[in-house]
Amino acid sequence: MRALIAFLTTATLSFAQDRLKTAEDLYQKTEYKASLQLLHGLPSSDAAVQYLAGRNYFMLGEYKKATESFQRAFALKPSSSEYAHWLGRTYGRRAETSNWFAAPGYASKARQYFEQAVALDAANEEALNDLFDYYLEAPGIMGGGYDKAQAIAQRIAERNPAEGHFAQAQLADRRKQYDTAEDQLRRALELTPRHVGRMLDLAKYLAKRGRYQESDAFFDKAEKLAPDSPKVMFARANTYVQEKRNLDQARTLLMRYLKCRLSPEDPPRQTAEKMLKQVAGGW
Repeated sequence: MRALIAFLTTATLSFAQDRLKTAEDLYQKTEYKASLQLLHGLPSSDAAVQYLAGRNYFMLGEYKKATESFQRAFALKPSSSEYAHWLGRTYGRRAETSNWFAAPGYASKARQYFEQAVALDAANEEALNDLFDYYLEAPGIMGGGYDKAQAIAQRIAERNPAEGHFAQAQLADRRKQYDTAEDQLRRALELTPRHVGRMLDLAKYLAKRGRYQESDAFFDKAEKLAPDSPKVMFARANTYVQEKRNLDQARTLLMRYLKCRLSPEDPPRQTAEKMLKQVAGGW
């Protein structure tokens, strides 16, 4: 009997692990609803199950459900910097999408969880970046401030010099030190000359400053470095839409983007579809 029980227990655990892996694969393919369906049959007391459910709900824009799942995951594993970070991201999104009365409370929780994530793991670069963004964007009354952002930028630079230059560029831009901001972006690219993201950062910034020819040159370089990259397509299309120029090219890029196999790290299809409607409607 003991052998049978042990066999059944092992088989059950193996089945659950396989199902969780399949659900994770579906998540990576942006098939969030299908991933959730698989998770419904798994133990709710499993932190990994709750964490994946939270990410699925987050990507679907169901932020209240995402919060609940991440809170359960974090309660089960309070040492996880990753879980705290996702709670911060979710509360941040709730602050962005809620009414004026609820937004400050959600924003405060976002800051608290970002700070907790960094305290739990100083090497969590994504949490550091989000905490930097919070300090940069939020007013002092809500715990933000450029001095706090500067301190985090220095910590980022210690771990990732190129990312540190990018953070300094954002600070310089906010202070209207535009030449300094551009110089910091160029220094970030010099450190990682084959990093497509750094090339896109500079291309977008030059477009923002009205230097379209230089911007397009960097977009061209990014396309050569990463042909058929969804990230490059979206960034270039989004820049054209924001600047209201090259809209035919933006339309073509967005249509190509919507045919790509996307990952959770790519902008949502809904965002690209909304932009495409804007271009088609001519605003």
